[in-house]
Amino acid sequence: MRYVQLRAFHYVATCGGFSRAADALRLTQPAISDQVRRLEAEFDVILFNRGKKQVVVTQTGARLLEVTRRMFDTEQQAFDLLSHSSGGKRGLLRIIVDSAQHLRTILPAFTRAHPDVRISLSTGNTAQVIEALHGYEADLGIIGDAQPSNAFEYVDLSVTPIVAFVARTHPLASAGAVDFQTVARHPLVLREEGSRTRARIEDAAAACGVTLRPAIEAQGREAVRELVACGAGVGFVSAAEFGDDPRVVALPLADAPHCTMVETLVCLRERSGSVLVAAFLAAARRSGISDGTLASAPTSL
Repeated sequence: MRYVQLRAFHYVATCGGFSRAADALRLTQPAISDQVRRLEAEFDVILFNRGKKQVVVTQTGARLLEVTRRMFDTEQQAFDLLSHSSGGKRGLLRIIVDSAQHLRTILPAFTRAHPDVRISLSTGNTAQVIEALHGYEADLGIIGDAQPSNAFEYVDLSVTPIVAFVARTHPLASAGAVDFQTVARHPLVLREEGSRTRARIEDAAAACGVTLRPAIEAQGREAVRELVACGAGVGFVSAAEFGDDPRVVALPLADAPHCTMVETLVCLRERSGSVLVAAFLAAARRSGISDGTLASAPTSL
């Protein structure tokens, strides 16, 4: 078993195919296929089920992927450490967020201080962020309404109320404030299952004796925003993520003023000592917390 064989396997598994792995590693597809084939032959195992249009890891492949994720994450940490020691921080920092709005104060300050660090930014709901962190597919994440877990360290970024919002042409646009009974009489555009904002707003409505049933269920906050902006219905979002969009109007919830969302920067506890991760956590603490609330020091999640 050689390093190049494990690397080939890892990239095929994480990229979702041999040609994509070859592109990522700047090698030919036959070379990648040969390295994986040699690894399988040496140990008499099958690591991938090879379909015509899809490559899927086998049960053995999935267990090996857990090992290679840790292996290549450790390699990246070694690279980050040595790069820092040679003068200046450099490398790749992977961040997954529910909304890029939460990075508006941290990211500019961080990139100015560390211009040689590349940032890879992706989006997902809370469940997807946690999955990406556990799978070593991201170094840092931002989630709402963090749940206790000894696996994580965190820095609170903001605490803001959840508000309803509608298109400026919607009948409720001039209401000023609304209650759950009122919004439930209109079509609702809700986030997908796994969204913490959706869970919080459904719980708050249930406490008021109202069941929220979506007319449209949309994947991701931007999809909700576009649907609401075109007049499809009423959506919900934390005030920190409302942004500046002239097409829509925010409506405070009169019967749920304490329905808030705490946005939190999180990382695996075992990754908190990484040079780049630690630098970003420090930048988050220095930038404080948006919307008038002070950031807390990192603690166990």
